[in-house]
Amino acid sequence: MDSLHVKHRLRATPDTVQWGFFDAHVEPVLRINSGDSVELDTISGGPRYFKKAMQEEYYALVPNLREIHEKLGKNKVGPHFLTGPIEIMGAEGGQALAVTLQSIAPATPVGYNSIVPGKGTLPNDFPYARARLIKLDKERKYALFPEGMKLPLSPFFGNQGVAPPVSMERVSSLAPGVHGGNIDNKELVAGSTLYLPIHEDGAKYSVGDGHALQGDGELCLSALECSMHATLTLEIKKDMDLRWPMGETRTHIICMGFSPDLNEAAELATRNAVGYLTSIGLNRDDAYTLSSFVVDLHVTQLVNGVKGVHAMIPKSVLAQKSKG
Repeated sequence: MDSLHVKHRLRATPDTVQWGFFDAHVEPVLRINSGDSVELDTISGGPRYFKKAMQEEYYALVPNLREIHEKLGKNKVGPHFLTGPIEIMGAEGGQALAVTLQSIAPATPVGYNSIVPGKGTLPNDFPYARARLIKLDKERKYALFPEGMKLPLSPFFGNQGVAPPVSMERVSSLAPGVHGGNIDNKELVAGSTLYLPIHEDGAKYSVGDGHALQGDGELCLSALECSMHATLTLEIKKDMDLRWPMGETRTHIICMGFSPDLNEAAELATRNAVGYLTSIGLNRDDAYTLSSFVVDLHVTQLVNGVKGVHAMIPKSVLAQKSKG
């Protein structure tokens, strides 16, 4: 690592975790410089998801979870445990934060999935609660599912964001928004970068809601949820004009849209894709036409109240433009 930058260590404890919210007023648990990396832990598993016997089994596998439940329960807002916030020194409102995920892997040998009555994409078809623990083979990187299925893992964080504008006060981790939050975008695996608009000085980044595996839509409400161990790099982008979260992978630029209405989320993702293409030199009409040719719209998730759609712009097409 560049000698100018430092690698920090941040564990998930009652003193470094927030239960279900982003809030500009919360004091940071770590302060770093732009370009520093953080090796951190996140935890998953609220008590509402498990019957007592299963909860005790899960407690034995997830360090600090019982203590976090006991100490943070009175301040709970949303369902997710978020490690942070991390202040990036020198970050100012109006700038952007680049979060590059260097590595991520399950921290425990099990994950879980739950069905909650009245939730998910088919609430009337599944009007009952069910939770199950699912074994993970961390070395071979797959989940063991019934009927002999071995499902390759593709871990990412469902929930990451910065402090929302002070005027929004305390924001639940349940839904995505301009600050990031519960994006649930399965493309943001190791090697990807999430760009977030900074609303308040210091940025105050938090992360959690580890998913070992998820399909677009997150149909039954939860993914294969599990605690994670990860390393990420946080860097200020001073000249990046960013209004909504945006992602980048090895192959794609990802523009996002969030709304309670799925059509409006698709419109916003498309509008953001057109805006990105115009920012790199296309005129507005050509950007819209090109979007119809090569941009794929994916349903990010349907189950968080505020729905998500993301527009996948292939970088191979953009490379052709750069060559003239």
